Amino acid sequence: MNPFTGSASSAERWRHLRLTKESHVATVTLERPAKVNALTFGAYADLRDLLAELASERSVRALVLGGRGSGFCSGSDVQEVIGATLSMEADELRAFNRLTGQVVRAIRECPFPVIAAVHGAAAGAGAVLALAADFRIADPSARFSFLFTKVGLSGGDMGAAYLLPRVVGLGHATRLLMLGEPVCAPEAERIGLLSELVGEGEADERAAELALRLAQGPTLAYAQTKAQLTAELDMPFAAALEMGGVTQAFLMNGQDHNEYHSAFIEKRPPTWLGR
Repeated sequence: MNPFTGSASSAERWRHLRLTKESHVATVTLERPAKVNALTFGAYADLRDLLAELASERSVRALVLGGRGSGFCSGSDVQEVIGATLSMEADELRAFNRLTGQVVRAIRECPFPVIAAVHGAAAGAGAVLALAADFRIADPSARFSFLFTKVGLSGGDMGAAYLLPRVVGLGHATRLLMLGEPVCAPEAERIGLLSELVGEGEADERAAELALRLAQGPTLAYAQTKAQLTAELDMPFAAALEMGGVTQAFLMNGQDHNEYHSAFIEKRPPTWLGR
């Protein structure tokens, strides 16, 4: 049996997480509080499959990712994942590492903003999940730890060596990925890892507020902006300008741009349709 399978497609109940939807906002909560939401094989697979499902159904316009209990996510479960990998063959290990990469890629490529609401520990894979999000909202208890070298593995796991330098710069990324030392919320804000630092216990509420704002905005414009931010990281400048021009021409021919103009002339707020 393939260990990297999640719940059934179009699942109303996901085994390894909790999903709620309201006002075009999906809230995904990791649900293993006794283990600080440590990820199992099934949890990785559920995240991958859920993100693909939400992207294809197109009713979700923003997503909040959080964790129940004392922390956001402590990374891979030491017994159920790390212990199991010690007895895996090379092909199984490749499949597992592809799975974790697929989760990060799904976060980056889904057509809606993803907001990580972080409190307590965001360690190992948990730190990378938060890193992959478009926004990171954290309270003062948050601490980020890229622990991979501390267990004898590369600090660049799950795309961390690609994403982190682009968020905090090469110098800070080298320190965080090489040493694996925890970064508390004030320092995370100082080096640019956080989008916003809020009061104690307020990360979930603030993330929900931001998600609702995004869901009520020009969602197609947000989706194209996210796609450009991801795609243009490695493009030559001329190619980025060309992609930007083609994208803008597409949006200029859309209903939302026309709606903005009508609303401006009529002196009213625009009604965004996402088209």
